[in-house]
Amino acid sequence: MPQIVTLSIDAMGGDHGPSVVVAGVARATERLAGRSVRFLLHGDEARLAPELARTPAARAVCEVRHTEQVIAMDEKPAQALRRGKGSSLWNAIAAVKAGEAGAAVSAGNTGALMAVGKLLLRTMHGLDRPAIVASWPTLRGVTAVLDVGANVTSDAAQLVDFAIMGEAFHRAVYGTARPTVGLLNVGSEDIKGHEEVREAHKLLREIELGLDYRGFVEGDGIAKGTVDVVVTDGFTGNIALKTAEGMARFFSSLLRETLTSDLQAKAGALIARPALRRMAGRIDPSSVNGGPLLGLNGLVVKSHGGADAKGFANAIKVAADLAFSDFAGEVDRNLKRLFARLETERAAAAEAQV
Repeated sequence: MPQIVTLSIDAMGGDHGPSVVVAGVARATERLAGRSVRFLLHGDEARLAPELARTPAARAVCEVRHTEQVIAMDEKPAQALRRGKGSSLWNAIAAVKAGEAGAAVSAGNTGALMAVGKLLLRTMHGLDRPAIVASWPTLRGVTAVLDVGANVTSDAAQLVDFAIMGEAFHRAVYGTARPTVGLLNVGSEDIKGHEEVREAHKLLREIELGLDYRGFVEGDGIAKGTVDVVVTDGFTGNIALKTAEGMARFFSSLLRETLTSDLQAKAGALIARPALRRMAGRIDPSSVNGGPLLGLNGLVVKSHGGADAKGFANAIKVAADLAFSDFAGEVDRNLKRLFARLETERAAAAEAQV
């Protein structure tokens, strides 16, 4: 494992740019105390300098790489590829490709980040597509859910790829020695679900990948924390994620409205304030911000575009945890086992047809 890690930061991405990025770096250095971490900040030096001057903790560990070019949040991926070279987002990923940094972090345009990441870093050997993983607060802790938007559809082999990457991610970031894995489905019986899900289920049960695979998980099992890693395609995963985010906002608004509805409710809220703060902390999106693009030949972490300093610091911590771990090695070893098994099955099928 590396002793010193450099993280490459897109300092201009997101809704808030340098002000949140620099403050997030300062917070992250506190959370990463005891680890040797340095930062490359890619962005407009004129805008970064005053932020760094106000934040000595960040200034001491940062090197600024100047660029005035920025990929807009609403820019299409194809446009980002055509004119994005030299932008803060592009340069942040290019530093990973050049071996100058162990991971890149950006709150910028998700589509552009994926497109530039795939162009510069390519996918790991044998993988067709990367996946985005989301950390989901649950009754048992945190569950990793993937894919949550990189791929609209996924075949059985790709779902198994996601299981391999999600399991390694959970171990690296949350310290779980043997994460449990499940496939999201409409029921727990073997006959439920479409063909690709059933085939992925069969592969995960039969191939010796060293995964603690627990079978199918229904939608309510995500929040219950039934397993540590929930695998699905990006279409379903993104809908589930957006639904959960909407319901969290709904319940927060409803709770606030209820607790301020009259004097008696306000008095009760005052008494319950410590418990309410603990609850808010558990469901705070900032505490689980940072979704890696898994499957690239290099680490890239996506922060929510509207993240505050606390949220951006968490995305940095996710990147550091992955960079200090054997994540890439674990994924590579299990993918080789999977591809060997699939090749054997294809050869057997071809021989049977002769």
